[in-house]
Amino acid sequence: MKQARLNTRYLKQRGGWWHYVRRVPSRFEMVDQRGLIQVALRTTSVEIAMMRRDGLAEADEALWNAKAIELAGPEKGTKSGYSAANLRHKSAVARAMAQGFVYRPVDEVAALPDLEEIVERLKATVEKDEPNEAKAEAMLGGAPVLVDEITVSEAFDLYVTKIAFDDQYNKSAAQRRSWEKTKKTSINYFIEQMGDMPLSAITREVATSYRDWWQSRMMPQEDGTPAVTPNTVNRHIGNMRSLYERYYKYRGEVDVTDPFRGFYFSGKSTAKRASFSDDWVRGKILVPDLFDGLRVELRVIIYLLIETGARLSEIVNLRPEDIRLNAKVPHIYIRPEQNRELKTDDSEREIPLVGVALPALHACPEGFAHYYDKSTLVSANLMKAFRQRKLLPSKDHVIYSFRHAFEDRMLEAGLDYGLRCALMGHKNNRPEYGIGGSLEFRRDELLKIAHPFPTGLF
Repeated sequence: MKQARLNTRYLKQRGGWWHYVRRVPSRFEMVDQRGLIQVALRTTSVEIAMMRRDGLAEADEALWNAKAIELAGPEKGTKSGYSAANLRHKSAVARAMAQGFVYRPVDEVAALPDLEEIVERLKATVEKDEPNEAKAEAMLGGAPVLVDEITVSEAFDLYVTKIAFDDQYNKSAAQRRSWEKTKKTSINYFIEQMGDMPLSAITREVATSYRDWWQSRMMPQEDGTPAVTPNTVNRHIGNMRSLYERYYKYRGEVDVTDPFRGFYFSGKSTAKRASFSDDWVRGKILVPDLFDGLRVELRVIIYLLIETGARLSEIVNLRPEDIRLNAKVPHIYIRPEQNRELKTDDSEREIPLVGVALPALHACPEGFAHYYDKSTLVSANLMKAFRQRKLLPSKDHVIYSFRHAFEDRMLEAGLDYGLRCALMGHKNNRPEYGIGGSLEFRRDELLKIAHPFPTGLF
């Protein structure tokens, strides 16, 4: 409670000395028989009296709520049970502070080297103004051990705002939203199936039950719902594991056993990625006037996707200084920045502009300011445009299929594995020598796979 709200409420002055005077609310009379509470605050200063009054008021209200919960008889281990214990602990801490003591557990009180402090605590315990149980818990450390009752959803809020700060530091606003959405989806799955329980209540049995539910979803469903892939399951369970482990690490508890340990599905998905064929791109997409009506930025992005193999987010967020049309070998430079990170460290790379990409980018030499940090919006707009023009060969084809097609073309043309990794931004598993070839070399190799395009395309 704040002083500004209470002012001098519950305070009475007698002979210049302040007292805490308060009647037990009628709704709590069954759990507190004191009737009228009167506690000497041992001060003539109204400011000190107000501070001590705040502590006692907080202690009484916590005690009343704890006893009310206990009287209702919550099942052991429920969140209400945790709350009752924690409220009693909170009450004891506040009451001890209001009386001028630091709350200590009973074993610490017994081990105090200062006998005088122990005597003072005993004196405070036998004063007539408070119930013996509350006084004993506050002065002699008899309150229940504090139980961590933070729920899964509350822990996730803390995870986003504090614990995983480093994970988000170099992300843009859109990247942070996407990161949080992905994590939150996993947390919501757990809450929907197991409940928003205290994190400390997630036992091995709870985790096993959750794992078994995911296993059931990996099997063919009677209602025709597609089976979930092992990678998807591992990601969702992994996000819960990360929340659990990192929360307790944040609290300084490094010896907590992970209830999700060992839960991993190693099965492989048989789904084949969709890729645009060369004939489809040349006969259906590289067609004059096809994309009339689209913003010029979107049209340029399409042609860059075709001939660079870059990720959509990498192209959308190119900065003017990363578009090097006047270089000896015109190219784009994909690199991280302070408030934007790349998918992996290997994603930083230079890609020569060949084929349709070079004349296209001359239409947007400064980049795509209108769509900066809006790759999701660009993806939605392009998917709509492709569906309207019937440019998707199957339901499995998406805009990302251009990247798959680029990789397939390099493979079929016999481009070196290391060069393919360098251009795609993939990790090269071979020992690293050099930088993957000069820009001239990269350009000459890419010219081998560049699509021919009609002069009237622009």
